[in-house]
Amino acid sequence: MTVLSVILKIHTVDDNPHGMKVGANLMDEVLVECVPNFSEGRDAEIIDKITNCILSVNGVSLLDVDMGYDFNRTVITIVGDPESVLTAAIESSKIAYRLINMENHTGEHSRMGAVDVVPFIPLSNATLELCTELSERYAKEISSSCGIPIYLYGHAARNQSRISLPNIRKGEYEGIWKKIILDEWKPDYGPSIFIPKSGVTATGSRNMLIAYNVNLNTSDKSLANKISGIIRTSGILIKDNNGFKVLDEYGKPTRTTGIFPSLQAAGWMYDENTAQVSMNLTDINVSPLHEVFDACCKSANQRGLRVTGSELVGLVPLNVMLDAGKYFLQKQQRSTGISEAEIIKIAVKTMGLDELTPFDPQKKIIEYF
Repeated sequence: MTVLSVILKIHTVDDNPHGMKVGANLMDEVLVECVPNFSEGRDAEIIDKITNCILSVNGVSLLDVDMGYDFNRTVITIVGDPESVLTAAIESSKIAYRLINMENHTGEHSRMGAVDVVPFIPLSNATLELCTELSERYAKEISSSCGIPIYLYGHAARNQSRISLPNIRKGEYEGIWKKIILDEWKPDYGPSIFIPKSGVTATGSRNMLIAYNVNLNTSDKSLANKISGIIRTSGILIKDNNGFKVLDEYGKPTRTTGIFPSLQAAGWMYDENTAQVSMNLTDINVSPLHEVFDACCKSANQRGLRVTGSELVGLVPLNVMLDAGKYFLQKQQRSTGISEAEIIKIAVKTMGLDELTPFDPQKKIIEYF
């Protein structure tokens, strides 16, 4: 993914909507994160209008903007009190629906709408239940005021088939017009009508997700896809000697079991010379970043390839970097009794997190930022 990571200034106010003065005991504050994904990564003027809208909302901090030219997608990270974050998500989405035309959209990343997905994530003193409520309020407002079909996913999903975002997105923008008219894919909010300009949007609640890409020394995307299939939760479709899918007793395709739970992965192209294993780590407690990196290296080496580096899209929790640094120090039979900064440096250098762009801990680690 070609990422232009623009770290914008934090937008602060003297008072939050609940009257808490800046400088008060922030340990008691309820904070949530929202990471809206917009299907535009090439027109900076459109993204500027979206981010300026977010900056105009009191009580919200705009932490990160990742514009991907090849993906033609921008991922924005905002944090604040629940009501302010909800307002920023709604108002910025309204601007995006007005400015982004999906009829002209092309890009590497899977997508189904101008505002593709709007997840709410619990941070300080917040719960998944609170974030589910926020996503439902977002869906109700956007569907009623903009006429957009909305699907609820993750913890907010109302049935099993909609927990997984890739399952909702299957068929993408080009195929959603056929899917939306089916009873089993009736939107949770809004009309069962395909709107070519805006497509459809998913919103929901989930725990913190890490978007992570591993770079390979090959221009063959199929090799990145093979590695993705080995490590991701969903594994790989099993085929017979003639190349046909092997079906189970119920007529459904069978799959291998991937190495990691809570891991989504696919092969993409960073540029014409570099294939990537592009991943979402949806639960870092069961699929640690450093173990995923190691598995990619092992699988690449088995295919005569080499991992040249990796990149984090957006921000990462401090403990993820510290766990990674200590893991690699132990593999090198070195002491972990060094400074926090040195442990982070080991993690960055070992995983090549500074290969594509400089890795500034003050801007990439949530607690530092």
